Amino acid sequence: MSDHLITVSIARGVARVVLNRRERRNALSLKLLEELQIVLSRLAGDAEASVVVIAGAGVAFSAGHDLGEMVERNPGFYEDLFTKCTDVMLAIQDLPQPVIAEVDGAAIAAGCQLVAACDLAIASVDSTFATPGVKIGLFCSTPMVPVSRAVGRKRAMEMLLTGEPIDAVTACDWGLINAAVAREELTASVSDLTDRILRYSPTVIGMGKAAFYRQVAAADAEAYDIVQPVMRANAEHPDAQEGIRAFLEKRSPDWPSQRTRQ
Repeated sequence: MSDHLITVSIARGVARVVLNRRERRNALSLKLLEELQIVLSRLAGDAEASVVVIAGAGVAFSAGHDLGEMVERNPGFYEDLFTKCTDVMLAIQDLPQPVIAEVDGAAIAAGCQLVAACDLAIASVDSTFATPGVKIGLFCSTPMVPVSRAVGRKRAMEMLLTGEPIDAVTACDWGLINAAVAREELTASVSDLTDRILRYSPTVIGMGKAAFYRQVAAADAEAYDIVQPVMRANAEHPDAQEGIRAFLEKRSPDWPSQRTRQ
C-alpha cells in the first residue's frame, strides 16, 4: 500500500512505514499526519503485520511540524493540527503491534515526540534529538508529554528550556532510544530487534502492550488492579497454555493464534 506522503510495505510480519517528505525533511504537516493516522488505523487490523517500523526518507527522521504552514492561520487550523498530532501519538500507543522508530538523522520537536511515542527506538550515531521550540517562541508543550516520560523530568526540562540537541549516544543513555549504532548497521539492528519480537505470540504481545500503557502511570496498588485481570486472562489463553507446555517439554512453541491467522 502506498500514499503520497507515507509509503508502506509489509514483509515477513513487519510493516515498514516511511515518512516521505524528504524535500521538507519529513516535516509533520497536517496532511501527513492525517495520512499517518489512516495508515496506523489500517495496520491495527492487519494480520500480516506483527511489528511496525517507522522511518524517515532522506537525510532526516522528521524536522517536526511544518512551520511554513503555521504562519497567520486561523485558530481552527492550530486546533486541528495539534489534535491530529495527539491522535497519531496515541494511535501508536493503542496499536496492538510493537512500534519501532528507525532514526537516521535529525528528530526535532514533534519529530522527537514521534520517536518518544514509539515503543522502541534505534538510531544511527549520526542522529540528533531536540525540542527547540523555545528558540522560536513556540514551547514544545505537546512533545514534552512522551519525551518527559522517556527521559525523566530534569533531562526533559533541560531539552525543553535550552532547546539544545542531544546526540544519539546521549539519547540512549537518557532512555529516549534503545540503541545507537553505526549508520551502516542501522537496518540490520532494527531487523534483529523485529526478529526477536516475531518469535513470540502477537496476541500475547498485544495484550501485554495494552496493559503496560494502562498501568505505567498508575500508583502501585492501582497498577496491580489493572494488570491482575490481564495476567489471569493471559494465563487462560491457548497461546500461554501452549507456551507453558512447550517449555516443560523442552521444545519451541507453536502459537495457536498464529495458526488461526495463517
